Amino acid sequence: MRQAEVSRHTLETRVDVRLDLDGSGRGSFATGVPFLDHMLEQISRHGLIDLDIAASGDLHIDAHHTVEDIGITLGQALARALGEKRGLRRYGHAYVPLDEALSRVVVDLSGRPGLSFHVGFVRPMIGSFDVDLIREFFQGLVNHAALTLHIDNLRGDNAHHQAETVFKAFARALRMAAEEDPRTAGSVPSSKGSL
Repeated sequence: MRQAEVSRHTLETRVDVRLDLDGSGRGSFATGVPFLDHMLEQISRHGLIDLDIAASGDLHIDAHHTVEDIGITLGQALARALGEKRGLRRYGHAYVPLDEALSRVVVDLSGRPGLSFHVGFVRPMIGSFDVDLIREFFQGLVNHAALTLHIDNLRGDNAHHQAETVFKAFARALRMAAEEDPRTAGSVPSSKGSL
């Protein structure tokens, strides 16, 4: 069963994540950061991952610690659910448009954390959400899921659309990478024998 539950409790935040990689796209989100809840819903729905995330944090300061720690905890849960990565495709990619915006995301379940993030947001805030936190979310996720992630927003005139295409494309690329490959006969998709 490709499922995991992870809790991360610090002096700054409390984050609880439950996920099922072989779900139907059902999600429940209560992070105290409404825009992030909307983006996490995209990961769940478009990745076909059942995902429950509850968080509380020092939002009286700002959303930075909460968003970053959700990324970290989700990354830990992904790593646990993926296990040894036997029989998986390993690589995934997706292009996703939303009106004028278009993003490309490429994932490698490499076992090595790496983030290449190229999103030139057209404005610094989406409502009360600081767009810099999107990179922080993905950096935390990448570091703790031990995956390589390339995110490119190719065009966009609306920051909300830019962000949404990034999260949807990530979901689709992750879904592809985590799919079982019937031709691998359960082997690890690496010439080294491990990921």
